Amino acid sequence: MDLNFNKNEDRNKLQLSALRKKLNQVKLGGGEKRIAKLHAQNKLTARERIDYLLDEGRDAIEIGALAGDGMYAEHGGCPSGGVVVKIGYVSGKQCMVVANDATVKAGAWFPITGKKNLRAQEIAMENRLPIIYLVDSAGVYLPMQDEIFPDKEHFGRIFRNNAQMSSMGITQIAAVMGSCVAGGAYLPIMSDEALIVDKTGSIFLAGSYLVKAAIGEEIDNETLGGATTHCEISGVTDYKAKDDKDALDTIKNIMGKIGDFDKAGYNRISAKKPAKDPQEIFGLLPHARSSQYDMMDIIERLVDDSEFEAYKEGYGQTLICGYARIDGWAVGIVANQRKVVKNKKGEMQFGGVIYSDSADKATRFIANCNQKKIPLVFLQDVTGFMVGSKSEHGGIIKDGAKMVNAVSNSVVPKFTIVIGNSYGAGNYAMCGKAYDPRLIAAWPSAELAVMSGASAAKVLLQIETATLKKKGEQLSEADEKALFEKIKSRYDEQVSPYYAAARLWTDGIIDPLDTRTWISMGIEAANHAPIEKPFNLGVIQV
Repeated sequence: MDLNFNKNEDRNKLQLSALRKKLNQVKLGGGEKRIAKLHAQNKLTARERIDYLLDEGRDAIEIGALAGDGMYAEHGGCPSGGVVVKIGYVSGKQCMVVANDATVKAGAWFPITGKKNLRAQEIAMENRLPIIYLVDSAGVYLPMQDEIFPDKEHFGRIFRNNAQMSSMGITQIAAVMGSCVAGGAYLPIMSDEALIVDKTGSIFLAGSYLVKAAIGEEIDNETLGGATTHCEISGVTDYKAKDDKDALDTIKNIMGKIGDFDKAGYNRISAKKPAKDPQEIFGLLPHARSSQYDMMDIIERLVDDSEFEAYKEGYGQTLICGYARIDGWAVGIVANQRKVVKNKKGEMQFGGVIYSDSADKATRFIANCNQKKIPLVFLQDVTGFMVGSKSEHGGIIKDGAKMVNAVSNSVVPKFTIVIGNSYGAGNYAMCGKAYDPRLIAAWPSAELAVMSGASAAKVLLQIETATLKKKGEQLSEADEKALFEKIKSRYDEQVSPYYAAARLWTDGIIDPLDTRTWISMGIEAANHAPIEKPFNLGVIQV
């Protein structure tokens, strides 16, 4: 291996180490003292509940682990968005699990909590996955109620989705393992089956203090809405559990009796590990986002037996398209080639840039995958579409629009991995979050923005100096440099994959070696939902 390989490996593994450190911190939720307080109440934490519920030894992936990272500092923060979401297996059935983290503001809902819950429901609905709610929440976080309560994508959408999923025949099971108050009380009761833990679980529209204030009635919370009340008097809940583990065991028993599902029928054979060592990804991927490399080297370390069947290999070479298998599943891969290539006219084309011929090739390939019912995997390291008079005169906007049209109208499941750059319209064409990938994950090396920090700083600096010039003023060289660094620093923070993951622009930052698991579990989930409409590109400019 050469010196560059070793340098890349060191830097990429340092990034991975930083990710693991951040995730370990996030997993503590509201902190060790609050965890100890829960244990003293004979309750498990959200993560302990999920770990007990999920089948031991089976793969699981966590959605939105870094949601809320660096946000709400004035309110004490909201680690992992105050809710833990995982896709895993319960009694052999793949499902979605959503658990309120009562160590974070008693499980109260921040704006990002609502967004993360809605993302979990969206994944369950798209893939027709059973969903299990482990409820332990004080309801809406009142100091921020205006950002979580009334709008279309706010708190109330959760219950609308409950109703929609019920009509779609998607199994929903809820266990009330702590507080479940006000509007939040509807979530478990709009599920198919509801459990409640004796002495620790409670459900009511208003607690005892509010009841006294509103109507003057004096009553304790247990009598008002405890397990005995709702299992023996109101009939609101279906099962009474003696403790957390008893409730989770009941859920396991229910899940174990669910019948099989109608399958979409995606092609799968016995899985093979990549023939080329996936560990080499860390040395092959350049640390500098502007550096060139061969994306095929990465693909060969992600796909089964390192086998890849290229589509139109000699045409539109800044996009790699072709067929492969990941963990046995047949996939169509669309990836940005990051090395400089020469087209059929002998012209040099920049790696990471989408040209007209590349967009045309990708459009045709995406259509083929839809016709053959092959899931699509997008590997992003894109700086955008080619600009300049030659590209504009050659119809780059038209060809780019065709590719965006194909991505938008695709009916097979799409999965996006942001490996490096994800800039501007390139993010859109390569199936960014706005284009409904079933799952979208980033590597620690990813950057997501309209443009890089350096490019944005140059543009804004030019605007600033031009504005001052009109006023008859001029920045000194030192002031110009200081302003550039200030703007660049702000943008560098915003292009970070952590900034994106905190806001759920991606479903998480992952170890590159976990990519195969994410895609495989994603396709397995998608296989629960047969395709219901034909692929149609609509009207496009040919």
